[in-house]
Amino acid sequence: MGYGKWISGALGWALGGPIGGLLGFALGSFFEKGDSSTRTGRGGSAYSGAEQRNSFLVSLLVLSSAIMKADSRVLKSELDFVKRFISQNFGEDAAAEATLLLRDLLKKDVDIEAVCAQIKLNTNAATRLQLLHYLTGIARADGFVSSDEIAMLRRISAAMSIPYQDGESVFAMFDSGIDAAYKILEIDKSATDEEIKRAYKRMAVKHHPDKVSSLGADVQRAAEEKFKKINEAYEKIKKDRGIV
Repeated sequence: MGYGKWISGALGWALGGPIGGLLGFALGSFFEKGDSSTRTGRGGSAYSGAEQRNSFLVSLLVLSSAIMKADSRVLKSELDFVKRFISQNFGEDAAAEATLLLRDLLKKDVDIEAVCAQIKLNTNAATRLQLLHYLTGIARADGFVSSDEIAMLRRISAAMSIPYQDGESVFAMFDSGIDAAYKILEIDKSATDEEIKRAYKRMAVKHHPDKVSSLGADVQRAAEEKFKKINEAYEKIKKDRGIV
């Protein structure tokens, strides 16, 4: 395929199922150790760190292609966002291979529900939230999110069984203003100061970068941006309310 060792050398749960079908691989053709059926499990726990990380990255690219095509046009700003994100978080080699793969994926139709079902089966809730955060960034890359793009984001979120409020919290992380801050913390503006403090603690735990540590230091670093938004939202609300 020309994608290099990043794909064929250490791909885990994404090798099979609908994602594997999109990649054009035959299940098990790259496994060198035993029956692939012994290497599956919810949350990806049966796979090595490299296999989990690479499966995460491949699934990220598959869903990226769906977001980029949602409004029937693929913009340079979106392509640049993907390249920059991969390069900054996974390295130049991965960025070069990811670009080749993304090019192929943009030519294919993605069965969103099937792909998301595979992701849901093999990842934890924190990983799926991280995926959604990244996909929202792509939709925002040109400074405007179309109705088709937000509809696709919500469709993906629902298909991965991300609770509606969690999804809206992630979307709000790309907005500024006090209303967005409350959405990020998943709390109403009528909440008491104590409720806000509890909401912040709950969200800080839910989005802590350690939740995706099994995917490697690079994914963990990418998760720090999401965690930063939780803290910024809390500080904004505290300042607005005069909470000490």
